[in-house]
Amino acid sequence: MAENESSQGDRPRDEGDRAKKPGLLHRPVLLSVAVVVCIAVVVLGVLYWLHERHFESTDDAFVDTHIVRVAPQAAGRVTAVLADDNALVQAGAPLVIIDSADLQTRVAQARAQTAQAQAEVESAQGQIQVGQRAYQQALAQVALAQAAATKATQDLARYRALQRLNPVAVAQQQIDDATAVVTQTAAQLNAARQAARTRAEQIAIARTQLTSSLEQVHAAQAQQQAAGINVGYTRIVAPVTGHVADRAVAVGDYVQPGTQMLALVPLTLWVTANFKETQLALMRPGQPVAIKVDACPADQFSGHVDSIQRGAGQAFAILPPQNATGNFVKVVQRVPVKIDFNQIPQNCPLGPGMSVEPTVRVR
Repeated sequence: MAENESSQGDRPRDEGDRAKKPGLLHRPVLLSVAVVVCIAVVVLGVLYWLHERHFESTDDAFVDTHIVRVAPQAAGRVTAVLADDNALVQAGAPLVIIDSADLQTRVAQARAQTAQAQAEVESAQGQIQVGQRAYQQALAQVALAQAAATKATQDLARYRALQRLNPVAVAQQQIDDATAVVTQTAAQLNAARQAARTRAEQIAIARTQLTSSLEQVHAAQAQQQAAGINVGYTRIVAPVTGHVADRAVAVGDYVQPGTQMLALVPLTLWVTANFKETQLALMRPGQPVAIKVDACPADQFSGHVDSIQRGAGQAFAILPPQNATGNFVKVVQRVPVKIDFNQIPQNCPLGPGMSVEPTVRVR
């Protein structure tokens, strides 16, 4: 009974103690701490906003370059592959060698055709020279025949004039002989002229043959040059300095023109960052960029904005969207921005397609 009374007597005392317990307003230290924390949160938030408003970043970005895809221009069997996977090759270094035996045979054939056509040219030139000499001789024969015909005509005219003055002075036999000489010399003159025309026609034919032979020479030389170029195509060299990638050729493969054998990744790299169109208001070429590469998380690289593409990425798709019909829902588009490295990092194996996170300072 005493214990029950004691417990009943203590209960009102505890409730009174709780009622007298001071609240937060009566604890200045806790109130001060709460106010300081609230002020710190607000200040940090404002500072964070003031800092972040100077930057635009995206994780939709990757390392980019113009990959050079190497393909043969001549068909043949691969006899040697001189480029190892991922190796660095200099511009002009041999990459692949294709068997050139067939093409060398074509070069020899074209060379023989050129020599034959050249021989025909020389033959036509010789015929022209011979024809010109024969034509000059024919012209001389024409001149002689002309002189003889002229003399015979003049003799006949004198005989006839003398006969008219004195019929007894000239016998009829002389008149007949002179007339026969005139006819003979006229025939000789016609024959000489015909021979001269024949010689001239032969010269014209020889000149036509010369023209044709020269054209054959040019055609044969063109075939020889083309065959030589095709032989050069059997030795495939690196068009640019870069690293070998995606090699798909081996010794013994038969390749066709246009078949991709390997790719070269040039040393010139940049970042293609797909920013939202709402992030481009203050973005301009030349602005500094901090670049984080996922492959090298411990390093941070610097760069600058090179250019901004004139058009959203979806406008250059194979099947661009048509918003002229049906319901339309506005979607924020992304625009590719080219970012150049200030210096290509040497200690990070960068390559096209690697993910990066660029941060552009726009203010």
